Amino acid sequence: MRLAMRSDRRDSDQQQAPSFLQTLQSVLAAFFGVQSSRNRVRDFKHGKPLHFVLIGLLATGLFVLLVVLAVKLALALAGV
Repeated sequence: MRLAMRSDRRDSDQQQAPSFLQTLQSVLAAFFGVQSSRNRVRDFKHGKPLHFVLIGLLATGLFVLLVVLAVKLALALAGV
C-alpha cells in the first residue's frame, strides 16, 4: 500500500509545472551537463521555456560577475 501511494505521489508530481527551485536545479544541472531523465521529461512536458531562459540568463550573469570579481581580486592581490 505504501508503494502504491508513493508512485501515485510521483505521478502527481510529474503532472505539475516545476517549481522555482526545481527550475533552478534543472538550469544548474544544464550548466554542468548532468540531468536525470525523469527531471528532463518533467521539464519538457510541464515546464515553461521562458522560465528556463530567464533563470539561465540570471545564472549566466551571476557566473560572469563572479569570474570578473575573482579576476579583479587576484590582480589586486598580485599588485597589478
